[in-house]
Amino acid sequence: MPDSLRSYEVHAATTDTFGRVSVGVREHTLTVDGPVQNGCPGEAPTPIEMLLAAVASCGTELIEVLARDEGITLRRLDVTARGSIDRENQPREDVTLLNEVVLDFTLDGPTLDEAKKLVAGFQRRCPIYGTLAVASQRMEVNVHTVSADA
Repeated sequence: MPDSLRSYEVHAATTDTFGRVSVGVREHTLTVDGPVQNGCPGEAPTPIEMLLAAVASCGTELIEVLARDEGITLRRLDVTARGSIDRENQPREDVTLLNEVVLDFTLDGPTLDEAKKLVAGFQRRCPIYGTLAVASQRMEVNVHTVSADA
């Protein structure tokens, strides 16, 4: 297998509770619930929330790596991901897409220019972001620094 190829595998299965899914990721087990609008429990994170958590955590981890590699001071990074689906206003008829995804990055340490450079690096490198960016009707990315916003 070439060094450039990264493969991932997860397993999902129904549980004894309608609308509750057991997800296996390596040696970890996660509980995911369908939304209450589908008659599911809605107590555990939903699949869409897991997707948003995936892009936010990819951004957090990757920006840490990029800051380290670039020698940019990063004391703290907070990422908030929000998404919405309007089932009555879909850009395509064959699949349901997120109508909007908004990512807010707040970085403590870098200048605003450095923060924007780090976020741009994440946007180029994170496959979760890339997938959402091309599949969502609207993608918004906001970059803030603690020193610039304080």
